[in-house]
Amino acid sequence: MSIRVVRPGTLTSIQDLGRAGYQKFGISVGGAMDPFALRIANLLLGNEEGDAALEITMSGASLLFEEDATIALCGGDLSPQIDERPVPEWRPVRVRRGSTVQFGESRRGCRAYLSVAGGLDVPCVLGSRSTYLRAGIGGFGGRSLRAGDVLRFRGGTTRADAANRNWPRLPEGRPFVALPWSVSPDLLPEYGSRPLIRAMQGRQVAWFTEESCSQFFSAEFEVTASSDRMGYRLTGPRLTPVEPRELISEAVAAGTVQVPADGNPIILMADRATIGGYAKIAQVATVDLPVLAQTKPGDILRFKEISVEEAQNLYRLREDDIQRFKCGMRLRESTAC
Repeated sequence: MSIRVVRPGTLTSIQDLGRAGYQKFGISVGGAMDPFALRIANLLLGNEEGDAALEITMSGASLLFEEDATIALCGGDLSPQIDERPVPEWRPVRVRRGSTVQFGESRRGCRAYLSVAGGLDVPCVLGSRSTYLRAGIGGFGGRSLRAGDVLRFRGGTTRADAANRNWPRLPEGRPFVALPWSVSPDLLPEYGSRPLIRAMQGRQVAWFTEESCSQFFSAEFEVTASSDRMGYRLTGPRLTPVEPRELISEAVAAGTVQVPADGNPIILMADRATIGGYAKIAQVATVDLPVLAQTKPGDILRFKEISVEEAQNLYRLREDDIQRFKCGMRLRESTAC
C-alpha cells in the first residue's frame, strides 16, 4: 500500500512525536511542530498517538493514493482537496485508489498533518520515525519529500481494521467519503494570525531592564521569514539587558524564548539545539505550542504572563481532554465491531 508524491509543496516531511532520551548526546527531540494535531489525526483512525504522519507546510503538496486508504487531516487549514473537491478536516476520510490529495493556499495556520490508518512505514531511528532535517536522519532518508517519492503505509491496525468493517463504504464513482463523526470544535486550539501566547518568566528574566520585561508581555511581535522548525525569530521592541553579561550554555526546551545580542527574541521550536547560551526571558506554556507552531511569517504574537502552576494546570486540562477523546474513539471502535 503506497502514496506517491506528485509535488512536495513548500516543505513536506514525515514526523511523529519525536525521539526522546538522546538530548544528552546532542540529538534534538524534533517531531511534529504541532503535536496536538498529529495525535488527534492518529486517534481518529485507531492508530497509536505517536504513529508517523506527514507534516505539510504552507502549500502546494500533491499526493497520489495508489491504494484505497482511510486518512485524517488535522492542524492548519491548507485548503485540502481530493480530485479538486473540498475535503473536510478533523474527521476520518476514505480515499479511493487513484485519487489525489492536494493542498492549496493557507487559510488558517500553516501546517497540516495527514495520517493514514496504520501509520507510515519508514525505519525507526533512535526510537522515532520523525525526520530530523539538520542531521539527515529519520523519516524518508533523513530529508524532506521530493516528487516521485513513494511512501508505504502499513494498512489498518488491528483496532482500526475491526472498526473499519462497519464504517461506511466508498460509493461508486466518488473519490472519497467523509465518515460521519469529527472532533468537537471545543477541543481544538485557537489557531490564528494574531494569537495570544501564554508564557512564564524565564531563568534570566532579571537580567533584562524593567521596561524590556514589561514590553515583552504587552507589546506585539512579528514572526519573521527567518523562522523555521528550529526556531521562530521575532521582531518588535528591542529587549535590552541591564548590563552586558555572558551565560554558560545550559539546557533549553521547546518554547524557550532566548534573546541574542540584537535584542530580537527567538522562540525555540521542535528542531531546537539541546543547549543554548543566550539569556532566556520567558518560556512558552506547553499547551500553547501548537498555536505557536501554526503561525507563519507576518503573523503577530502577543504574550500573556502566567505562573508555572497555571501552565501546569492548563497542560493537565488539555491532556484530560485528549484522553476523553481517546476513550470516545475506543468506544466507537468497540461498538462498530
